[in-house]
Amino acid sequence: MTGISGLMAVMDTRSFASVWYWLLLAGLWTWLGRGALGVPSDLVRRVRGRGSDGPARMALLDWVSLTAPRWRIAPRDGAILTAAAAFALSSLAALGFLFDRQFAQALVLLLGPLALLAALRLRLAGRLDRIVGAAGEGRLAPDAAAADAAAAIARHLRATMILSAVSVAAAAIWGTRWLALHPNGL
Repeated sequence: MTGISGLMAVMDTRSFASVWYWLLLAGLWTWLGRGALGVPSDLVRRVRGRGSDGPARMALLDWVSLTAPRWRIAPRDGAILTAAAAFALSSLAALGFLFDRQFAQALVLLLGPLALLAALRLRLAGRLDRIVGAAGEGRLAPDAAAADAAAAIARHLRATMILSAVSVAAAAIWGTRWLALHPNGL
């Protein structure tokens, strides 16, 4: 195969038979699992480690105070975004699983866990915003606030790893099932 036919063979548009889908899935979850809300994971590890110093704790609180407010969503906007996402995902799920469309199934297996991750990140941002607010008002000592923030971020990173493993495994199982039932891709 050379020329255009070789290029078309490499850029196969069938989702579960395409290497591009699997590269996108693996690359996306690898990238999303590297951090939480833009806070460097090595900084979280330093604060959670024994004998962590004051500058690392203050740096973590600074990062959190800069990144958490970016994730605020007004309740009305949140309801609209939730409704739009639910409509889009349920439409794709119906198209994919009721009408047996491979591309829609692949999108549901990709976007469904991402929607769950977005909800987890919004929840984490709210929790971190409350921790920083309590530290700013003097209700929580800065060292305790940094420890609480680091613990919340570490829990979120563990949940992200679990979600990514389940998401990739579910996509792999469903993709294998699809390919076994549709050997010619149709």
